[in-house]
Amino acid sequence: MEKTCPTMAPSQIVQATQTETLQTNGNGILKGVSGAADHDVLENYEGQYRFAPIEESQVSRAMIKRYFETMYDRVVSDVVIVGAGSSGLTCAYQLASMRPDLKITIIEANVAPGGGAWLGGQLMTPMVVRKPADRFLQEIGVPYEDEGSYVVVKHAALFTSTLLSRVLAMPNVVMMNATAVEDLIIHEDSQGQQRVAGVVTNWTLVSLAHDTQSCMDPNLLMCHCTVSATGHDGPMGAFSAKRLVSAGLLKELGNMRALDMKRSEPAIVNNTREVVPGLIMTGMELSEYYGINRMGPTFGGMIASGIKAAHEALRVLDSVKAVGGKVVA
Repeated sequence: MEKTCPTMAPSQIVQATQTETLQTNGNGILKGVSGAADHDVLENYEGQYRFAPIEESQVSRAMIKRYFETMYDRVVSDVVIVGAGSSGLTCAYQLASMRPDLKITIIEANVAPGGGAWLGGQLMTPMVVRKPADRFLQEIGVPYEDEGSYVVVKHAALFTSTLLSRVLAMPNVVMMNATAVEDLIIHEDSQGQQRVAGVVTNWTLVSLAHDTQSCMDPNLLMCHCTVSATGHDGPMGAFSAKRLVSAGLLKELGNMRALDMKRSEPAIVNNTREVVPGLIMTGMELSEYYGINRMGPTFGGMIASGIKAAHEALRVLDSVKAVGGKVVA
């Protein structure tokens, strides 16, 4: 039974019971607690707020159980996306929307996902998106000012936080942040080709401490398709592009060229593809792979590249036969 609380003075205290839930009153002081049966709880902002009881061990078990159940399940994923910047998150959203049956796992090295999409240029807040990538903003519900050939979101964080929340709300998407990809898993496929078959992971803080400690072995995630969205060169940027060189699958990096927005954005989108069997590359990592110009503080190319990467992933998945995380044909 739901019971509406009339307007009350802030000093009044109303306690939720097993059979009633109280709505917020006109002062915004009190609100009933759903499922508060048998607990002495009270939402009151006049000095009498009371929480339901909990033990420290319950908190630990709640986290450990869910996290490691997820890790156990995602040891075999349909798609692993490396990097949760604007292209990686857009790819995850598009792919999960088109194929809610797929198990999509995002690996992000930083504690905070979002890459460089929390701000615009030179630490300023507005985000510029060239058309037609504004259509994606409309889809996820991000408002903007229309300036003709481009649109401006009032704060880049509005785009990133909205996209991030939409992605994480999808039941088939899991994100493991503060987790670094240390290597690629490369197998020989049925045609004798070298194929990326998954990723090698470790806690980011462990990865950063390898030079200070003895061997700290990693973990492994197998997948049918890997999408690399690790950005241009940096501390952990362009990871897959650089690893393909050292693995003998790419002769040399193209190295990112100087800034030219007009050339860069279409080149990034149009070159988003499966660069070696099992590995799709998206976003600014492609600038290092192919030698494409940098684009600077404009984000339409990143969004469109992520969308194309999702379509490329579906093409790859539809072209292979996989059993237990391993491509067999």
